Amino acid sequence: MAESFEIITPLPGTHFGALAQLRKGGAAQAVVAAAEAAPEVLPSALARANGLLLLRGLAAMAGDASLLVRLSRIFGPEVEDYRRTLTSRNQVHETVPEIFIVSNVPPVNRAPPPRPEPPLTSEGRLPVQYPHRVGWHTDQSYRRPPPDISLFLAVAPVSRDQGQTIFASGTLAYAALPESLRRRVDGLEGLHAQPGSGRSRRDARAGTPRRTYAAHERSQRQPVVRTHPVTGAPALYLCEGGQMDWYDGPFVGMEAGPNGEGAALLDELMAHLTRPEFCYVHEWDEGDLQVWDNRCLVHTATWFDAAAQQRVMWRTTVHGNPGPLYAGEKKSWIPELADNSTD
Repeated sequence: MAESFEIITPLPGTHFGALAQLRKGGAAQAVVAAAEAAPEVLPSALARANGLLLLRGLAAMAGDASLLVRLSRIFGPEVEDYRRTLTSRNQVHETVPEIFIVSNVPPVNRAPPPRPEPPLTSEGRLPVQYPHRVGWHTDQSYRRPPPDISLFLAVAPVSRDQGQTIFASGTLAYAALPESLRRRVDGLEGLHAQPGSGRSRRDARAGTPRRTYAAHERSQRQPVVRTHPVTGAPALYLCEGGQMDWYDGPFVGMEAGPNGEGAALLDELMAHLTRPEFCYVHEWDEGDLQVWDNRCLVHTATWFDAAAQQRVMWRTTVHGNPGPLYAGEKKSWIPELADNSTD
């Protein structure tokens, strides 16, 4: 069954990613059946493509959500049950709790990110590079162990000129680091914090007082250079803005705060990581499914006109192979297990 899939790489306009499609065609049910029959094919393609895999034509999953969960299990032994993670119930699928819903439609009511200013680059293109483009992150980096893989399905996307998702390759970016900068980040740790916990760069600049954090809410140390457990390749692993601890970080052992030495280094690294040659912009069609590897990619969402358009996207999160650094660790984000946080 391995020959059932055709893998086309790289994705258009970039140097990484791949499109996976059935050679003989077929909709969601056929794709999932083929993936289950040869479970090594898609994970292997994801690794070879530096962490980004696109499948198209899966709109039928919206009518059978179990198909998305079945496909997710191809990529790791555990698909997260969002009922156990303090996730607001209005953001969890009513009957399939492994699905997290990203939508501006009630009852989720999640607003899109703000539009960059200016909205286009001087060349008239969609901006990708930090700090013109913000919101760059890797999913749930404030957890230990952090998740491996995310799957994101376009149930009801907005028009293709809005609501894009942009990906940047930490693997390509690390390989292109100047030697002087590489020496600064090898062995360095970042301090990652949950969004909305009052430790963002904006909170620090405003002087927001910190509260007392329960064990499962505490900031978590993560390597700035993370070795991928499957490929062995090093990749930059960091976020900006709202997902780093700007009171005690963003980096361990460096001057803390939004204007300190650590902040300057993070800005330099994020600008490098999101250079256009390391990025891919995906314009969504209904039934598109992006599979991305959080161990080596960062991503960000773009603005859309929420007053005029409705967007519904489904996400699953896969765990199981974060690498030897996290061997034996309990899940920091589950209250009854959280006994290994760093704050």
